[in-house]
Amino acid sequence: MSTVVESVDGVHYSEVVTADRSSGEATGTGRRPRGAVRDGLVAAGLELARTGGPDAVVLREATRMVGVVPNAAYRHFADRDALLAAVSTAALRALADRMAAGVARVRGKYGDPAAARRRLRAVGTAYLEFAREEPGLFATAFALPQRHTYSPPDGGTGPERTPLGHLRTVLDELVDAGMLSRRRRDGIEYPVWSTVHGLAVLTGQGPLRDAPDATRRHLEQLTRTFIDSGLA
Repeated sequence: MSTVVESVDGVHYSEVVTADRSSGEATGTGRRPRGAVRDGLVAAGLELARTGGPDAVVLREATRMVGVVPNAAYRHFADRDALLAAVSTAALRALADRMAAGVARVRGKYGDPAAARRRLRAVGTAYLEFAREEPGLFATAFALPQRHTYSPPDGGTGPERTPLGHLRTVLDELVDAGMLSRRRRDGIEYPVWSTVHGLAVLTGQGPLRDAPDATRRHLEQLTRTFIDSGLA
């Protein structure tokens, strides 16, 4: 059996591969990169999650998409929950990347009060946009809260950024800009996060899911104002 698995969220699989029944792994005309099957399964899981949320992430379907026999998946994931955990982490990273892109578009030097405030708004706007445009990935990112801490191991200063890490960074900048006192900074990321996340859930799969676009925009503006006043 042969298949072509295309680029999925930055992971490229353009080679025609065949399932080696003796090993269960995908093989191609050249040497397969180390971890390619595992990466392919996660990429396939992301596509499944994008269209169907966490419930759609199934090992058998992921292996079919990658072009390996089902038993091959168990070399990399003990069970379906293990695959879902990896996909959840990847979805959370995609959300963090969207937030990083939003911050990068804000002009102004670090510590400038107006720029710091715009960066805070940028992370919240990106969070809500991702939840609205990628509901399946957003739900998957938080499908297994007990499987990851949401905080980066490097405190948010290294390459493994998280949504919480981005929020902490812009809040720290508000302190350096003189917009938020150091005394009030400790732990304030959690009420800010819960406010934005709550709106994302309410207008996503919650009771406000059918709200018109104008109402959503109004609610988002009210949320920004509420957060701004809470940090003043």
